[in-house]
Amino acid sequence: MHGGGSIGTGAKHAKRLAWALVMTATYMVAEVIGGLVTGSLALLADAAHMMTDVGGLALALLAIRFAAREATPQRTFGYLRMEVLSALANAVVLLLLTVYILYEAYQRFLSPPEVLSGPMLVVAAIGLVVNLISMRLLADGSSESLNVKGAYFEVLSDMLGSIGVIAAALLMMWKGWVLADPIIGAGIGLFIVPRTWSLLSQATHILMEGTPSNVDVGLIEKKLLAIPGSVAVHDLHVWTITSGFDAMSCHLVVADMATGRDTLRQARRIMKDDFGIDHVTIQIEDEALRAEEVVLHV
Repeated sequence: MHGGGSIGTGAKHAKRLAWALVMTATYMVAEVIGGLVTGSLALLADAAHMMTDVGGLALALLAIRFAAREATPQRTFGYLRMEVLSALANAVVLLLLTVYILYEAYQRFLSPPEVLSGPMLVVAAIGLVVNLISMRLLADGSSESLNVKGAYFEVLSDMLGSIGVIAAALLMMWKGWVLADPIIGAGIGLFIVPRTWSLLSQATHILMEGTPSNVDVGLIEKKLLAIPGSVAVHDLHVWTITSGFDAMSCHLVVADMATGRDTLRQARRIMKDDFGIDHVTIQIEDEALRAEEVVLHV
């Protein structure tokens, strides 16, 4: 069995996630109030993204807490997959929210309401500062943890949203163009769709036990077969448990079982040194055992 905590890469970024959560939640309340007072869809859209940030960051922290729990006989990998489930939930919520924003933008395009552009500009400027600070806190972790990456993308979308709101406010103040608010509000929603879809795809790929993108299964097989005495490789699988924790298993057929121990040592060294995979399960067998296995599977 494998415990959590030390394996998942998201745990070391928990404190930064917590700071980002506090700042985002505090500003979200101010932005919702500002959006209601000014009547701005762009500002409310940004506030809605802030709301998903709060939920996403909270889920990220919750996932880290669960991932730190020890493994049990019922959950031999503990709760490490909570990180991936959290990222999946974040992506789904963002996509659903985008649909709502586009619908609201359509309604406002048909009947533009009055918007207080001055207060809207002030609120958006404060939001931009908060988002930039949060992005800086999460930047390093986004390249290591899928969970933190999901939170980072949400903060990134809000940062872009704040810029859009500022642009809409300036256009209304200088040009009197009231349609700037719903158009930019819709743009905020559309801009994050490709990134959110990428996050959704990554999370789904992991849950489907897909091969990590940085691993070439064909090359693994080739290197294992290059070990002296190796005859064949079958049932080769490589998958991701959680960010920073890949696993591999296979059956390695050898010509002489007497050399099995040395072959296993070399195979483990190849997986660690060449592919960065420490969690390796390799079954050593000879042609006779392989034949028995084939019969059992028939």
